[in-house]
Amino acid sequence: MEFQELIRQRYSVRSFSPRPVEDEKLQKILEAGQAAPTARNGQPQRVLVVKSPEALEKIRQCTPCHYNAPVVLVMCRRPSDAPIDPEKGVNGDPTPLDASIALTHMMLCAADLGLGSCWVGLYYKDKLRQMFHVPEGLEIVSLLPIGYPAEDAAPGPAHTQRLPLSETVFFDTF
Repeated sequence: MEFQELIRQRYSVRSFSPRPVEDEKLQKILEAGQAAPTARNGQPQRVLVVKSPEALEKIRQCTPCHYNAPVVLVMCRRPSDAPIDPEKGVNGDPTPLDASIALTHMMLCAADLGLGSCWVGLYYKDKLRQMFHVPEGLEIVSLLPIGYPAEDAAPGPAHTQRLPLSETVFFDTF
């Protein structure tokens, strides 16, 4: 699929088929995240792949937004990997953005492979950390349920509603 078409057709899937995701496709998704640019190549993203029935049951206890996906990626970041140099005027910790860029790469790769996904920010962080033994030094950023969309899956009613560029883009004419 052409990229412009992909970014317009991709939507947040909130109903997944029980069909498993092939290991080859999952590997490509993980490699897409690995290829994402990060500040000074810090690569702070760490990904927990959740796909066993037991682990998916734990995910269901940590978020109402699991949508019965057969795979859930738990995106974490290592703040200690932040290449901050206050002398050079760096604004804060870039690792949340780096992890988000990696997650976006994975989300778009999944769509390109015929899979659906949904970026999830609603989860019980402490419970997730405890149930999956997320090590100290890692911060959970978000979840990404992935799988084949269910037959009844469809974009939300506001999927194609976008503000005009004139309301969201400003040129240096002010």
